[in-house]
Amino acid sequence: MRNAAVDVWHCDALGVYSGAVADNPGTNFLRGIQKTNAKGVATFKTIYPGFYQGRAVHVHVKVHMGGSVVHTGQLFFPPAVTNAVYAKNPYARHGTRPDTSNAADAIYRNGGSKGMLALERSGAGYVGSIAVGVHV
Repeated sequence: MRNAAVDVWHCDALGVYSGAVADNPGTNFLRGIQKTNAKGVATFKTIYPGFYQGRAVHVHVKVHMGGSVVHTGQLFFPPAVTNAVYAKNPYARHGTRPDTSNAADAIYRNGGSKGMLALERSGAGYVGSIAVGVHV
């Protein structure tokens, strides 16, 4: 869908969310909204997300169209990549790996596997991609 607003947010390497809703007023990091282009593609550049206790590594996503939310979901990451990322700083300072695997995560178990990003190496990082279906 072209001209849809795609809204994403996630926590930093130490598991901290930005924004007043996360009890962190006056901050605005790792949050963004992009409009999809003529081909229905939105692109974001960010860091590998952190985690917090009881949740697998994820990115929140909402898609807005014509003033309505047409999709709410979460994007997940392959465990092998997460383990490699979390072996390095600054992620290692938070713990060598998340305490909750994808399979043990309540959101992932309830359809989150459809939100698994396809990751490819790109230089020192990764490029993730996914096609998201929406209800209009």
